[in-house]
Parts: sequence; C-alpha cells; structure tokens
Amino acid sequence: MVLSGIFGYLIGGAVIGILARFLKPGADPMGWILTIVLGIAGAFVGSWISTTLGIASGWLKWVVAIAAAVVLLFIYEALRKKKS
Repeated sequence: MVLSGIFGYLIGGAVIGILARFLKPGADPMGWILTIVLGIAGAFVGSWISTTLGIASGWLKWVVAIAAAVVLLFIYEALRKKKS
C-alpha cells in the first residue's frame, strides 16, 4: 500500500515536472531525477495553494500544481544563474 503511494507520487511528479518544463520557455539543463523532484515539489506547493484557495476540482488541482512547478523552475533557474 505504501509502495503504491510512493510510486504514484513519482509518476505524478514526473508528469507535472515534464509538463512544467514543456510550458516554460528556454532551455532547462536538468536531468530526469531533478525533473521528478521539481514535479513533486510543485505538487506539494500546488496542493497547499489549492487547499488554501478552497479548490476541490481534481483538474484545477493539477493546473495549480503545474503552475507551481513552473514557478519553482523559474526560481531554480534564477538561483542557478546567481551561483555561476
């Protein structure tokens, strides 16, 4: 049971991360593991935002999670450029 939940988060995180990278313009030199981590983080942030705003629709929660992942991708890119 727990393993299926973890596997679900990995698959969901991968989908959200890939969609976020597809929607954000520009090159994103990151691997698939970081893409999954970005998607999982976007899902957590999106879930928190959805709960805060009272969004109950499953599709709207996915949209908010993808939007949150895009924002996290911009933040990651800004921090990465700052280091260089």
